[in-house]
Amino acid sequence: MLPASLTPYLLLIGLVAAERLAELVTARRNAAWSLARGGREYGRGHYPAMVALHTALLVGCVVEPWAAGRPFVPLLGWAALAVALAAQGLRWWCIAHLGRRWNTRVIVVPGLPLVESGPYRLLRHPNYVAVVAEGVALPLVHGAWLTALGFTVLNLALLRVRIGCEEAALTDGVRLRPPASVPSAGTAS
Repeated sequence: MLPASLTPYLLLIGLVAAERLAELVTARRNAAWSLARGGREYGRGHYPAMVALHTALLVGCVVEPWAAGRPFVPLLGWAALAVALAAQGLRWWCIAHLGRRWNTRVIVVPGLPLVESGPYRLLRHPNYVAVVAEGVALPLVHGAWLTALGFTVLNLALLRVRIGCEEAALTDGVRLRPPASVPSAGTAS
């Protein structure tokens, strides 16, 4: 029998998993848009590790509280929920400002200027602030501190690779010109 506090938490994790699936659908559509405009993908090698790590985060959020009997601690749980929700807001603010250029993969369309509006006027990689915050907060909503710690350590190593890849891709993308046969891609809103 599940503790009563675990049921709403499992619903929360289910909603986050559904949101991730919506992100993947959006990313697939945006990848097709970018590739049709001459986009170039970078960093394919680290992508499977990123998918595995983010999947493991959600699995750990379910398994650890149940298997280890982690209680819901109201002060920590409610604060962590507020951070996790704020991270979601930041993530979707990033998605909205990148528009069709947002993706879970690193794809750069040659000739498009960097987006410097919304959260990008404040930070170079604001989506990763959301990822780090959520990776700590989501497990802590129901006391899954091992999941939070494990994800954070592995994610920081992955982010070193990912951000380096994005920086190289953006530098390369600025130097590349759009193919003459590609219709104008416009700029993100």
